[in-house]
Amino acid sequence: MAEQNLEQFSKFIADNKGKRKFKQTVELAINFKDIDFTKQDSKLNVDVNLPNGKGSKVKKIAIFATERNMIEEAKKNNIEVINGNELDSIKSDNARLSSLVNYELIAQPNLMPVIAKSLGQFLGPRNKMPKPLLGNVNMAAIANELNKRVTIRNKGKNLPTIHCIVGTEDMEPQKLYENINEVVNTVSKKIGANRIRSVYVKLTMSAPMRLM
Repeated sequence: MAEQNLEQFSKFIADNKGKRKFKQTVELAINFKDIDFTKQDSKLNVDVNLPNGKGSKVKKIAIFATERNMIEEAKKNNIEVINGNELDSIKSDNARLSSLVNYELIAQPNLMPVIAKSLGQFLGPRNKMPKPLLGNVNMAAIANELNKRVTIRNKGKNLPTIHCIVGTEDMEPQKLYENINEVVNTVSKKIGANRIRSVYVKLTMSAPMRLM
């Protein structure tokens, strides 16, 4: 996006921040044209690592694990552990099952088939299947990456828009703008810049501002 928009964007943030009793998120909406999301090659389901993170409002992280070392490392990094031997009981516990959507989920690789069998029907449609930890595991790095990641996914067959959080109102406008650019550039590479109709940004309780 054009850098000249940064000044206008900075003013928008300054005019709308601090007006609520809670910390507002900064939310991006991208609208599309001339695209059929029913076609497999047009569907959006990509992860974007925001260069400046999502601010202080981050989701909790949980790991499905049974290996002792992995469990200990997870606890050291404030990652909640879900015992991989308890999947059948989780499947039949509606409250516990529903709570999983509040987490960024990761998993010990060899547990993935069992998770898919036990919880796949619930997690799959919600795009919450855990990501397996491959290679050497650095829990601190994983937690940091997940706290920067947003998933861009079109919802429904024909709804020509996507939404995601790009930060919080207390972040510097320049850093928020860099996050927005990262999302827009990623989407453009995936489906083509000519298919983006418009880009809007808003705070949780503000009116939207058009960026493109």
